[in-house]
Amino acid sequence: MYENLLHRSFLYSRVDKIKDTVTKILEELLTDTEFITCYFGAQGGFDEICACVCKSLKQKHIKMELVYVTPYISLSEQLKIKEMQNRGLCDASIYPPIENTPPKFAILKRNIWMIESSDIIISYVSHNYGGAYSSLKSARCLNKKIINVSSLI
Repeated sequence: MYENLLHRSFLYSRVDKIKDTVTKILEELLTDTEFITCYFGAQGGFDEICACVCKSLKQKHIKMELVYVTPYISLSEQLKIKEMQNRGLCDASIYPPIENTPPKFAILKRNIWMIESSDIIISYVSHNYGGAYSSLKSARCLNKKIINVSSLI
């Protein structure tokens, strides 16, 4: 718990730099493609930063779709999706085919589905442990193009 709080406070102390970096990455991708779908979760600070950057860019570029990938089907999750849609943080939501996954592993399975469904992975992983690191290792095993923002700032 302490390490997680420490990581989040470090992340939030660098929000402007992270936003600028993610914005530049996405703007470059938008010049190279006709349409971009951005999958994201809502479990951490980096997810929140990316959703806000995508919302801002979508106002300038019509060629973006923002898709929240939910790890759970529950009333609280449905309310979260509705709130994100009302705030303009997502255009759609998807529940990947993980319905037989125990809740304890749902986020990991959701992350693997997002990695498998994506061409490029934009991440913020600054240590070699935890869920984000495990997801990054999965992306490497699948030979995905990975842009790790923590190594760029």
